[in-house]
Amino acid sequence: MGESYDAVVIGAGPNGLAAAITLAQAGRSVLVREANATVGGSCRSAELTLPGFIHDICSTVQALALASPFLRGQPLAEHGLELVHPQASFAHPQDDGHAGVAYRSVDQTAETLGRDGVAWKKLFGPLVRDWEKLAPALLGPLPPAPKHPFALANFGLKALRSARSLAEGWFEGEHAKGLFAGVAAHSIAPLEWTGTSAFGLVLGTSAHAGGWPVARGGSQKLADALVSILRSLGGRIETQARVDNIDELPPSKVILCDVTARQLAKLAGHKLPARYTKRLQSFRYGPGVHKVDWALSEPIPWKAAGCRDAGTIHLGGTFDELSSAERDPWEGRFAEKPYVLLVQYPFEPSRAPAGKHTAWAYCHVPHGGDLDVTDRIERQVERFAPGFKDTIIARSVMTPSEMERHNANLIGGDITGGANMFSQILARPVLGLNPYKTPLKGLYLCSSSTPPGGGVHGMCGHNAARIALRNELK
Repeated sequence: MGESYDAVVIGAGPNGLAAAITLAQAGRSVLVREANATVGGSCRSAELTLPGFIHDICSTVQALALASPFLRGQPLAEHGLELVHPQASFAHPQDDGHAGVAYRSVDQTAETLGRDGVAWKKLFGPLVRDWEKLAPALLGPLPPAPKHPFALANFGLKALRSARSLAEGWFEGEHAKGLFAGVAAHSIAPLEWTGTSAFGLVLGTSAHAGGWPVARGGSQKLADALVSILRSLGGRIETQARVDNIDELPPSKVILCDVTARQLAKLAGHKLPARYTKRLQSFRYGPGVHKVDWALSEPIPWKAAGCRDAGTIHLGGTFDELSSAERDPWEGRFAEKPYVLLVQYPFEPSRAPAGKHTAWAYCHVPHGGDLDVTDRIERQVERFAPGFKDTIIARSVMTPSEMERHNANLIGGDITGGANMFSQILARPVLGLNPYKTPLKGLYLCSSSTPPGGGVHGMCGHNAARIALRNELK
């Protein structure tokens, strides 16, 4: 406790590590305190089923890694990270045995969508063309700097709609509507809500512009690379070093917290203004996830051949089926036929013994809801891949409560740091020009409870650290 630092960071998830690296690269002394025995937060891997089968505990597909200005600026490959790409980023099968498939090529994707292929090209073509202009603004602090106002305006006109409105306005057939619904449902919000189209547009464009890779050997490799970079800069990390109160920390000029809004209230509520603390405590969390990891004897036997090319498969049938399934957890119900997000790794053999495979899937359930819905998830997979259950050697199941035990930031199983309601996209966690800085001098929030929200991109931490450098660590 006698040593002092320019900055102390609470939490060694991707955002906490990004904040620490940004500060260390500016020549500041940094200490990171992590409660768990391993770093990475939601970016960790373990043998959850059987020896030799590597599973990612939460995050696995790095859909925004290649778009993130922070991650793109780091020498990750020099510190052990190798990203591996499937042939296609994601796919969405229908009961007719065919699937819409999102390849890197917009034209190749359009070929899977029949009469809606032209519309898909018209929708995503301009966004892919402008992606290098859009990504820094969309992942930066709010409000975005208008360096490319026409590109942002074009995006905004499409993004400030519901996913349903956009899909029904652009597409006629279920393959295109379903392909868009599946990627928009990463919002974990009803597809009729304003702004849900933005998730489909951002993630869909990233699939075409850069792809959705995974880390060879597991997502832990990304976290380990960030730790290696930080240590090479002189940063210090302490694991199994839980912080319950900011008064427990060694002296520092600034404290950056990679925790969610309500956790910040617990850490520092005794020093924060009552009105601000109340706003943190009223921050709303979204549905939880129920996750199943599988050790498999062979690849998943998809009916739709295009699904064999994709790393991520969105399951649930038509747009209306997905829409109904995604409303259920918000209304306290467990969907009988849930929207299932599945990831497979036939293109990444290092995650399983020779000849064997791993895969995982989750569905959205009511916040904190611990009903075991494993059978519902596996029925949805079997629906589009008959014989799937026969390939299962072992499984590991995590309910929302178990997800939270792995990572205290996953409150009630919410993996996005807070509900993606339109109001909480604009006010994350509170409304203001600087959502990272708290009323307490030197105290910052740098988690996915701040813009740009959930996902492995490090930009919440990077943005917060840049503001801290400008304001208090000149």
